[in-house]
Amino acid sequence: MDVEFIPVESDDDRGRLAALADEIWHEYWPALIGAEQTDYMVERFQSLPAIERDMREHGYEYWLLRAVEGGRIVGYTGGRTEPETNRYFISKIYLRAPERGRGFASQTVRFYEDLCRNRGLVSMYLTVNKHNDLAIRAYKGKGFATIDAVETDIGGGFVMDDYIMEKRIG
Repeated sequence: MDVEFIPVESDDDRGRLAALADEIWHEYWPALIGAEQTDYMVERFQSLPAIERDMREHGYEYWLLRAVEGGRIVGYTGGRTEPETNRYFISKIYLRAPERGRGFASQTVRFYEDLCRNRGLVSMYLTVNKHNDLAIRAYKGKGFATIDAVETDIGGGFVMDDYIMEKRIG
């Protein structure tokens, strides 16, 4: 099943993205990090003000993922080019529960590979929770390698405990 990448540009697009992020995060993350940290992270990193701030101040770009067949929104993705490292930071790849396992994540990684090639970037990287075994296996299967492990204090008494995974663009 093919997916289209719809750039998030308008106020309506950003509102739709924030609502989708809230839905997906509250479905997936409480089992891994708890409801309290999920709420905190959605407000801090996935809410409409956070999305608008990241786009305005940090050069983030976002896309809604729309299934070609049926036209339904299946998820979203986003990140930013890092000129200082000549890499692309993939901040988000999130799919609705019924859409997982249908090849949309693989198509998203290919989308970023093409984006990196077109921009002359040497690699792309992302962070993944150390306990998110499903995502770690998926990223390894798509050619990402673990290059570091980090614990990041995000405030509110919460820590993100992640691996950094990178895929070189050849």
